[in-house]
Amino acid sequence: MIKLIFHIFNIIFIFLYLYPGSILGYLIYDDYSKQPQITADFLVSSNHLYAFLLLSVIGLLNYFKTKRNFITIYLFAISIFLEVFHFVIPNRGFQFSDLFGNMLGVLLSLLIFNLAKYWRKK
Repeated sequence: MIKLIFHIFNIIFIFLYLYPGSILGYLIYDDYSKQPQITADFLVSSNHLYAFLLLSVIGLLNYFKTKRNFITIYLFAISIFLEVFHFVIPNRGFQFSDLFGNMLGVLLSLLIFNLAKYWRKK
């Protein structure tokens, strides 16, 4: 069941990231150019951090024991590629704070899983 949720989240993320405009902004504000903000940004984009933290945790729940290297590479690759595609998508813009938010979300999830693995061994 969690694998299905991970794959559905993957498809949703890819669609939301590659769509030219903000679907969530349209649904909430009736404006494609406005982006909903969960919390204020700090050094990185908080929305991106939360999104990739969620995606990464669900992905790691599925594949941490069996395909740890594959899922780690995949999560970092998708976090980079989806943001880099904003260079060419109309009405979207590449931002380093978004890219670092994506990558920090993946890093935090890996930290959580590695700490849990370490504590279980004790």
